[in-house]
Amino acid sequence: MKALIVVDYQVDFVCGSLGFEGAERLEDIIIGKIEQCRRDGGQVIFTLDTHGEDYLDTAEGRKLPVVHCVDGTEGHRLYGKVADAVQDGDIVIKKPSFGSMELADLLAKCRFDEVELCGLVTDICVLSNAVIAKAALPEARIVVDGSACGTADTEAHKRALDSMRGVQIDIV
Repeated sequence: MKALIVVDYQVDFVCGSLGFEGAERLEDIIIGKIEQCRRDGGQVIFTLDTHGEDYLDTAEGRKLPVVHCVDGTEGHRLYGKVADAVQDGDIVIKKPSFGSMELADLLAKCRFDEVELCGLVTDICVLSNAVIAKAALPEARIVVDGSACGTADTEAHKRALDSMRGVQIDIV
């Protein structure tokens, strides 16, 4: 069975406090991936970068002092049509850091044959969770579609894809 993980396609990363030009163009690509996964009988999983009001006092907040994805705010919500695509049976994971140990546990338990990741941002949360998926399911095919994820820095996007390729994650 296949899982599709939509990583942090949230308002703050598309058009909010950490938004960047081009992030909104991923919306239709991600919707297409969600629809295809459902047609194929796969499991759709959404991750949400999730912080509290104390974000600036956290280790991450001290290194990235831009308040974002505070639980319960508009910026925390999934963006646009992706928000509307969530259905009963989908899994939504709120993660307090770049990578999600809850996701690792879920993947190991469900034993998917293939896991595809898309979303934002390539060089931070997509990279972190792709590596976690590979660790949780070392014999599964882990895939990242470079055209279905992005970051503000084109070179960082390319470096992240190269790094994932280096740990045997398939980049398409």
